[in-house]
Amino acid sequence: MDRKTVFIVDDNITNLTVGADTLSDAYNVFTFNSGALLLKRLEKHIPDMILLDVEMPEMNGYDVIKIIKGKKETESIPVIFLTAKNDFESELKGLSLGAIDYIIKPFSPPLLLKRIEVHLLVESQKAELQDFNNNLLDMVDAKTKTVVELQNTILNTLTRLVDRRDDITGGHIERTQRYMVVLLNIMMESDYYRTEASLWDLDLIIQSTQLHDVGKIAIRDHILLKPGKLTEEEFEIIKTHATVGEDFILEIEKNTSEHEFLEYAKVFTATHHEKWDGSGYPRGLKGEEIPLLGRAMALVDVYDALVSERPYKRGFSHSEAVAIIKAGKGKHFDPSIVDLFLSISDKFSHIAAS
Repeated sequence: MDRKTVFIVDDNITNLTVGADTLSDAYNVFTFNSGALLLKRLEKHIPDMILLDVEMPEMNGYDVIKIIKGKKETESIPVIFLTAKNDFESELKGLSLGAIDYIIKPFSPPLLLKRIEVHLLVESQKAELQDFNNNLLDMVDAKTKTVVELQNTILNTLTRLVDRRDDITGGHIERTQRYMVVLLNIMMESDYYRTEASLWDLDLIIQSTQLHDVGKIAIRDHILLKPGKLTEEEFEIIKTHATVGEDFILEIEKNTSEHEFLEYAKVFTATHHEKWDGSGYPRGLKGEEIPLLGRAMALVDVYDALVSERPYKRGFSHSEAVAIIKAGKGKHFDPSIVDLFLSISDKFSHIAAS
């Protein structure tokens, strides 16, 4: 076992000699006759303990310990005061400044040895406990990271399944996610939405957008993949993907304590087809009855549908899509969100073209 190192600081040579003689059989001992010399040595070497005299010229022990405890490099060094003062106020002051003990001079060598042994044992146990806690935290962090990675993998696999099943709208989920990043950022900066947006967890929101069409899993292939225009009856079935998706999220919610992510996902699945004028589905919500995030997704979802080619239609140009969205201001879309979209629509164009 490595020998511990103890620094003794005292302006009295006799005290230094007695202290060194007492401790040298058990410890590596270095002596200093002033606080200044101690502080200089601490710049290069950190001991396991410091025995510090209180009454010294130029810089007393209280001044020295303030400096030691004021530096990150030395603050954890245990300090024991050695002093001829035997009064409550002096002892309290020393302990208040960070000393771990207060030994009255002249000291008994066996008692000094035992006090140092006990304190070094305590410090050693504290260090072991800290190492254990650090290792435990690392283990928890690693486990948490593994769980999060698993959750993300499952989420990504599920959303790719939805996207691939609906070949007609391939890449839609990834693009809407990228559009939402742009739109939500400008909404968070706007005066109109800043208060509500300040409460958002943007990372969770962007992740949860991937589930906005998850209800399409329940739509039969002959309807979901139909290359032509849907009949009225078929369209009614397609519309059920909003409530089916919401039910899917609710079912997950019953079996987990992680609700914030699911709350966002539920908003997107249930409300991204609602319209500002109340003519949307599934509930015919109107104006601000529609959650803000649902109103944002409604615009993003329509933009991607407009600029994407379908078997039954050509893909509109960016300028045509912008014109259609502008015409839907106050009808299909929240007017304020349309205004914000118009200010950054060129970023949508770049995403659509990539």
